[in-house]
Amino acid sequence: MNKKVLIVEDEAHIGIGIKFNCEAEGLEATLVEDGPSALKLIADEPDEFCAVILDIMLPDMSGYAVLEEIRARGIQIPVLILSARTLTEDKVRGFDAGADQYLTKPFELPELISRVKSLVNRRKPEPATLPTPDVFAFGNARIDFKRHEVTVDGELLELTTKELDLLRFFVAREGQVLSRSDLLDNVWGVDSSPITRTVDNFIVRLRRYFEIDPANPQHFLSVRGVGYRFVADPNGEEHDESKTEDDENE
Repeated sequence: MNKKVLIVEDEAHIGIGIKFNCEAEGLEATLVEDGPSALKLIADEPDEFCAVILDIMLPDMSGYAVLEEIRARGIQIPVLILSARTLTEDKVRGFDAGADQYLTKPFELPELISRVKSLVNRRKPEPATLPTPDVFAFGNARIDFKRHEVTVDGELLELTTKELDLLRFFVAREGQVLSRSDLLDNVWGVDSSPITRTVDNFIVRLRRYFEIDPANPQHFLSVRGVGYRFVADPNGEEHDESKTEDDENE
């Protein structure tokens, strides 16, 4: 099994320390100090690495930009963001760009190594483990999952990879009540404890994209105290879902 990790960190003492500890745990590790070098390694051999540890504040090219480029190329290698940025919006931006995990500096090495090993040893989350059609339509929207194309009222809409993964997960489980933990574990592949607000922020986006009236959603419904439920045809069933406190504050 490939157990080679790419570390992208411009602070030498941090990068060298991470590399040393990864290797002490039996992992191979390559260290680079900037985004372009990381992208070249990944582009040249996309299957060479089983995980990436990615700093955000890099010279010339931010970690966000690096991650967005990786995902734009269709490369689904697990990525752990390591950053001194601690605000919720920074974490959400990281997950939005396609991160699998987010760890803030300063960090404890045992936690970092544990997270890296979990990425190395697990399979990437599979939102489509249940049968999902290549093309799915609901309301005024048409989604071509295979071509990564979304239209609403005939207008092309650009969704991020993570937004499309979340949408696919809902479609595959239409009508089921899904907790935030379910969504974080299966779409993001992270423990639900760090940032459950991530899910709520993404639901807000899906409602803005697909609901005629986002304040009165008909497709992406809140289930008080539990999570969310997707309904493709609201006229096909009766529903009386109560909004969560988070929804009322949006």
